[in-house]
Amino acid sequence: MRKRKTPKQSKYKVLVVDDEIGIIDSLSVMLKRNGYGFVGITDPLEAVERIKKEHFDLMILDFLMKPIHGDEVVKRVREFNSELYILLLTGHKDLAPPLNTIRALDIQGYCEKSDRFDQLLLLVESGIKSISQHSTIKAFRDGLNKILEAMPKIYQLQPVNRILEDILLEILPLINSENAFIIVDETSAGHLDSPPSDLGETLNDNENAFVEEKQKSTIFGAIGRYKTNMENFMELLDAELMEQIGYARTENKVIQLDEGIILPLINEFQESIGVIFVETSDVEDGLELLKIYASQAASSLNNAFLHSLVNVKNDELNRTYVQLKGRYMDTIKALRLVVDAKDIYTRGHSDRVSYYCEKIGRKYNLSDEDIETLRIGGMFHDVGKIGTRDDIILKNDKLNEREYDEIKKHPLKGAHILSAVSMFKDVVPLVKCHHERINGTGYPEGLKGDEIPFLARVITVADAFDAMMSDRLYRSKLGLNEAILQLKKYAGTQCDAGVVDIFVDLLEDYDNMQDELQATFDT
Repeated sequence: MRKRKTPKQSKYKVLVVDDEIGIIDSLSVMLKRNGYGFVGITDPLEAVERIKKEHFDLMILDFLMKPIHGDEVVKRVREFNSELYILLLTGHKDLAPPLNTIRALDIQGYCEKSDRFDQLLLLVESGIKSISQHSTIKAFRDGLNKILEAMPKIYQLQPVNRILEDILLEILPLINSENAFIIVDETSAGHLDSPPSDLGETLNDNENAFVEEKQKSTIFGAIGRYKTNMENFMELLDAELMEQIGYARTENKVIQLDEGIILPLINEFQESIGVIFVETSDVEDGLELLKIYASQAASSLNNAFLHSLVNVKNDELNRTYVQLKGRYMDTIKALRLVVDAKDIYTRGHSDRVSYYCEKIGRKYNLSDEDIETLRIGGMFHDVGKIGTRDDIILKNDKLNEREYDEIKKHPLKGAHILSAVSMFKDVVPLVKCHHERINGTGYPEGLKGDEIPFLARVITVADAFDAMMSDRLYRSKLGLNEAILQLKKYAGTQCDAGVVDIFVDLLEDYDNMQDELQATFDT
């Protein structure tokens, strides 16, 4: 006997909570007919417990129920789940909760019950589209976070074959792949002449048909089914794949094939230094992430090759160091600008903090090295917020405990990002400790007094002052005199009293300082 064909199952799961079994049955038919996963529950208390244990994308919720109404259900759910999309059903529009209640509970929509569910189905479809878009954004954000987490590892100075393997290990989770390889021209990656490397395997002249200059030493790394010796590896590359690799390198273009994607590795001179090939059948959602990651991978390889040059003059090494520092500084600045772009109310904050730090450092007669460390530390102190969700940064009222815990991670995240290369080793403690407090109530480690690096204490004062002098979503900025009073109030408890005294003296020339700052921004 032939089985009846069933509708294609959607990946989205809908929970219906209504104490009328007839509504449950009717919505079950409608939603299943449209391909959605369906669960119906008549007890609202049971529904709350079910949501704790099981994932649902959307909930359709009756308002008037026993033993608790729908608004109380939402309150309890929002205590542990802020992402569930909720549609509220009401028997009559006059019985709907007030609009401010709907907004406060983050209910996405409501409609009246009727014999027909056309309007409700439209709301469900609209909700699913919103969920899908949010999922795409979240996947991209999570992918960016994975790239940020991977950066310190692939930027470490270690044997080249280890770097190649790390690059591949970090790229695979971005698109759920298992098989990949990377091919790199060693000499062109450094853009300077260097002795052949014995790290990794090299391609000989006959095997190197898709590399333009045969005299270059080319190395490769692989993972999954490509992780083999050179002879077997070359047998895995058919003529079409080799041709496409050559095209990707010549044109500096990403090439999508049926079986995978080829990503050119491009150095700062816009020259191809190699390629990454990743097997995948579906890469659309992750393509931009892969491009970003390939750029970071190319920089890390330049880092490795530049530092492997042992027979060059000191001035050439110095240029190498400057190039490396410049590239990584550009990367961190780009991340900082992303943080600034998230919130118009904090735009320019890091630049102002950097300026105030430099002023304080000069008032203390610090060395040029310490002043430069302060300047960079002030500029990058909030770079760790790149991984903080926008809804937390842009929230217009008090953060709850979970959201505050998330915000408190940004000093450590920023320290990790800057720890990727040794040139920022003096800046890392400043970024990590700029939210520590003299009385030990700060984070991330609860340091107190002299346990907090002095330069970090300088950033704390400059950061606090500029925050008070800036508008926020949840409050207006303070006046200069009120901000100074607040600094004095917390001197010796949250802030270093000596730094506060020095800074308050500097603020007597506040108007001229603002003119200098504006001139800096204008240029």
